[in-house]
Amino acid sequence: MNIDKEQYKKYAKAHAPKSPLLKDCIKAFLFGGAICAFAQGLMDIYGKVCKMDEESAGTLVSVTLIFIAVALTAVGVFDKIAKHAGAGTLVPITGFANSVVSPAIDSRAEGFVLGVGAKIFTVAGPVLLYGTLAGAIYGFIYWLF
Repeated sequence: MNIDKEQYKKYAKAHAPKSPLLKDCIKAFLFGGAICAFAQGLMDIYGKVCKMDEESAGTLVSVTLIFIAVALTAVGVFDKIAKHAGAGTLVPITGFANSVVSPAIDSRAEGFVLGVGAKIFTVAGPVLLYGTLAGAIYGFIYWLF
């Protein structure tokens, strides 16, 4: 069966499952909001109960969220949450932590150097590279003008 690219696109589009866009957006909003509300609760606890200054409390909130995301990824719970939450788990710092830890966990059988060490940034590496590059370009343009 020989079909060209346009026919294949039409065929694939007709047979692909439809995404419930509104439902997915609402779930992402609610889960992302819940993560951010939890972070704000931690900020209040660290700031008011533990008597930390705002900068230290903010740093500890970030570390706590990263630790929780890493722990949930390690036991396989984060992916189950992400299936329902969609982008709601990806946008906050928890999604970045998951993107660093997942390849490391998947490649641990290959050893620490060629497995974990080589593949830990396979997903997050391009984000770091192009984010840094975009920041440098923006800074240079800002400096020029």
